[in-house]
Amino acid sequence: MTTPIDLLLHARWVIPVEPEGAVYPDHALAVHGGRIVDVLPSARAAARYRAREIQLLDRHALIPGLVNAHVHAPMVLFRGLADDLALMDWLEHHIWPAERRFVDPEFVRDGMRHAIAEMIAGGTTCFNDMFFFPDQGAAVAAEVGMRITAGLIVIEFPTPWARDTDEYFSKGTAVYDAYRGHPLVRTAFAPHAPYTVSDDALQRVSALAEELDVPIQMHVHETAREVDEALAASGERPLVRLKRLGLLSPRLQAVHMTALDSSDIALVAEHGVHVIHCPSSNLKLASGFCPVHALQAAGVNVALGTDGAASNNRLDLLNEMRTAALLAKAQAGEARAVPAARALHMATLAGARALGMEGLTGSLLPGKAADLVAIDLGGIDTEPVYDPISQIVYAAGRECVTDVWVAGRRLLAARGFTTLDVEAILGQSRAWRARIAAEGVGSGPRAPG
Repeated sequence: MTTPIDLLLHARWVIPVEPEGAVYPDHALAVHGGRIVDVLPSARAAARYRAREIQLLDRHALIPGLVNAHVHAPMVLFRGLADDLALMDWLEHHIWPAERRFVDPEFVRDGMRHAIAEMIAGGTTCFNDMFFFPDQGAAVAAEVGMRITAGLIVIEFPTPWARDTDEYFSKGTAVYDAYRGHPLVRTAFAPHAPYTVSDDALQRVSALAEELDVPIQMHVHETAREVDEALAASGERPLVRLKRLGLLSPRLQAVHMTALDSSDIALVAEHGVHVIHCPSSNLKLASGFCPVHALQAAGVNVALGTDGAASNNRLDLLNEMRTAALLAKAQAGEARAVPAARALHMATLAGARALGMEGLTGSLLPGKAADLVAIDLGGIDTEPVYDPISQIVYAAGRECVTDVWVAGRRLLAARGFTTLDVEAILGQSRAWRARIAAEGVGSGPRAPG
């Protein structure tokens, strides 16, 4: 007797990520009620299940949805606005002024739709967003069917979202209350960085995060300059200060982490801090190199993020996997540093673990959400296939992604969007570009020197 289910996917390879490096040739994945109910050989699946929908993916690898653990999604509307600049010049003289001038609820909604479309097309099914008006961003993600952790911004100066610290907290907790228990939306406190948030505010973040049982995401040790200025001002490295204030714990997702010494690595390992590595953004802004191999050797969970499209300029986690793997090898002087299976783990289960969602997503195990990506490895740029995991990391691009599901709902079907109107999105983005350019914000390439 067969069991009725919603969906049965037959794939050339199923790559569950858990266990790391496993590849199941000619397997099927059974989905019902938005959850994975079985992973088994295709020959047995047909006899065991009667599916309402069956899909054959005979050129494809089926993997967990990618988790973009750090992004400023609506900033896609600033893509290319201020390129080829160092971080603080980029922030203080270009990005922060543009945000003050243009960011409002409409900007966030339009930018979020554009960013989500780009991420879905590249196989991302879950992301942690750090931007203003998180209520608007969360609403768009929920409408589209995307999984989001919405960052509740805290920063010491006024922005379009809030005038002072108290308002950041009051608005942030209101967003938390509005989405508590939502199937696709979670929240996290998002203090911007040690140099932009006071001790009092950070202690308040720590206490509220504990009370509400939510994570904390923060830019930390992003550049050597940040660390040097902290030492000059207080005699403390930023991570030491965060320890003193009670923020170092498995709740903390420390983003970038390029300026680390051995004591910093030992500190984050001791306290179970997660590190979010954004290799392309770090390279483009010349921020430094996150010591991924050393962190993983110390037992630190390292996930991947794209950062925003204003500093990357792609919201492409497949590209981040390849960049992270290659960069780690060069930095460590070790070809086995971050092998392909580890890079895929960083982009999936490590990201889910950092966000506190490893029981829900990040791998293809029965009981988990059916957050899935089909990658076509049958093209001229990916054949012949000896090892599908290596091929995904080192050869495949986002153009190989054909189908994407979140909680069993198909958001990308044969490269076509099912919940988004791309032409409308492009029209809105082009209108924003015309408005921003007309007001003289941003400029072309900078001359050297």
